[in-house]
This record gives sequence, C-alpha cells and structure tokens, in this order.
Amino acid sequence: METRKVQVTGGSTFTVSLPKTWATDNDVSSGTTVEFYPEGDELLLTPERETHREEGTIDVSGLEGEELMRAVMTMYVSGFDEITLQAGRITTEQRSAIRDATQRLVGVEVLEETGDSVVIQDLLDSSELSIVNAVTRMRLIAQSMLEDAVTALIENDDDIAYDVIDRDDDVDRLWLVVSRIFRATLRSPRAVEELGVSREDCFDFHSSARQLERIADHAVKISDIALKLDDLPADVADAIHGLHAEAATVFEQSMDALFAEESDEANRLGHDALAAVVDIDEHTRQIDDMLRDLEPAQAQSLGLIVDSLSRSADYGGNIAETALQKAAPRP
Repeated sequence: METRKVQVTGGSTFTVSLPKTWATDNDVSSGTTVEFYPEGDELLLTPERETHREEGTIDVSGLEGEELMRAVMTMYVSGFDEITLQAGRITTEQRSAIRDATQRLVGVEVLEETGDSVVIQDLLDSSELSIVNAVTRMRLIAQSMLEDAVTALIENDDDIAYDVIDRDDDVDRLWLVVSRIFRATLRSPRAVEELGVSREDCFDFHSSARQLERIADHAVKISDIALKLDDLPADVADAIHGLHAEAATVFEQSMDALFAEESDEANRLGHDALAAVVDIDEHTRQIDDMLRDLEPAQAQSLGLIVDSLSRSADYGGNIAETALQKAAPRP
C-alpha cells in the first residue's frame, strides 16, 4: 500500500500522483487516459482499455470425455471469449467431447477445426448478459422441475420424469453463465458498471444460483427413482405431496426475499422461510416413520425422495439466509 496527499491546483481542481511502479507496469505515462469507477466511498482507477475479446489456449493432450468437457467449461467460466484447444492430434473422441461441451454452454459454437486444434467462440456480447435474468430463469426452471418430479412419482408418469431430467441441462447452462458473469465482476470494475449490479449483490445472486442448481439436481434424482417405482400407497403419496408443497413454499418465499426491493419485505419473507424449514424437518421425520411399514426396497427408495425434498427445502433456507444478508444494512 502506498499513500498520497491530495493537492489543489488552479484553486479548484483536486490532484493526486500515481505510484510510478504501478504506472510503469500498466503502461501509464503522460497523456494516458485512465478510468475512474466510484463504489460508495471508494474510487477505483484503471488504465483505459480497448474493448476486446479475451483469447485463451489450452493443451488438451491426454484429456478425454468428462475431463475434457470440464476443461472447456472452466475456460468459459474464467471469461475467455475464444478458446483454442490444442494437441498433437485431436482425436474423434475429443472432437465429440468438445461438441458436447459447447452444447452445454450458452452461445458457444465451434469456429474452426484443424488436425491439431479446435477453436470455439462465445458469440454472445458479455455486456448484454444479465445475472438477474439468468437467476430468475433458473428459479422458474428449478421450481417446475421439482414440481413435475413429484408429479411423475405420484402419477407414475415416465414421460414427465424424462422431461425433468432433460431440463437439468438448461439449469446447468444458466449456472455456468452466472458463474462467468460473477467472475467477470471480480476482475473488472467495467464489468460491474456494465452489469448495473454491485459486486456484493452479484455474490448473493451467485450463491443463490448454486442452491438452485442443487435443487434441480435433486429433482433429477427424484425423477430417476420415479422411473423405477410403481404406484405408491395413497397415504404415502399424500404425505410426499404435502412435503413438496411445504418445500415449494420455502423456495418461493426465499426467492421472493432475494429479489425484494424493500428490506422489510425481504426480512419478513426470509424469516418466514427459515421458520418453515424447521417445520419441514419435523414433517420429514413423520414420513420416515410411515415408510418403515413398507417393503424394504420401496421404503429405501422413497426415503431417498423424502431426503431430496428435505434437502431442497434446506437449500431454499440457504437462499433465505443470503436474502437476509443482502437486505441487511451495509457498513
């Protein structure tokens, strides 16, 4: 840390000198334009940068399948707009994995292919992405997935179950978009300004999006089990339906609290959601007792479903806690 004294020149202009080492390292000299970004009582300064697309290169020799796909997704989330994947020879299996990875990302396509490289490019304008819209979309999809998963279970409808499983890809794509946006705000004050959302709020939306992604995963888990089960006893079906209704209420209250514009409303909804989580824990124990009377294999499967609904409520509670922190006074 270095300190500087503010001086007055011309009777009304405040001036302050820049550390020479920092200026030299960042190519700042006489005549260079710098950008200022005010954040509360802080002022961030950065050299003026021309808008350009970030390009990155990664050696994928020896990477295959999920490992290769994760490498592509990691580069995407890190903020690269054009990614070159290189190896001595790109195999057919690697090309297939790369295409699968691009299909799991929003706005990404294969731009160029040669024998030893594949170039993929993000075609979206990062400045047009909205973390609020992405999280809102995740909310709607995860909510419908959980509801439909329970419907598939109770009505023994395999078509609905498969549809829930397919929709998980949409949630995963949006989760990667949110992660990409969030990391951009950590790197650049310009990204924060273009987004129109503070870093703290971006952190809250990113944390909540992670919970939504996990809720969607539990909807898939319920659907997978539903595909293997036959008709349920009426009392068990009613109990699971009721548990889902309680979990869905926590989910709705938590997300409403997160997006609430007034602190009082956010606090009310957040505390109501957290109180409901306690009640759901008791309801879960009651259903577990009911399942003991069933055939062991069926009881075990239904126990996993009850656990998924309970965990989904817990994730909603995590969102509620984030909403309360978001609504709290800031120092």
